[in-house]
Amino acid sequence: MENINFTEWLGYFASLLVAISFLMKSMNKLRFINMLGAICFVIYAVAIKAIPVALINFFIICVNVYYLTQKNAVK
Repeated sequence: MENINFTEWLGYFASLLVAISFLMKSMNKLRFINMLGAICFVIYAVAIKAIPVALINFFIICVNVYYLTQKNAVK
């Protein structure tokens, strides 16, 4: 088996975080963990020069930040 580099591990970790986020019962926890996954995906996408992946994940980060910072956020 060939060695997996840090960039690939980051991609797997990002995928894992996004998958785990959908197991959360709390919408705030879902959004927070999903946002962490999206942050990892942005770093991963920039590292592999996949700009469309970076852009959509940056958008997801913005959406999550917006809803997490609302005064009447779902709890």
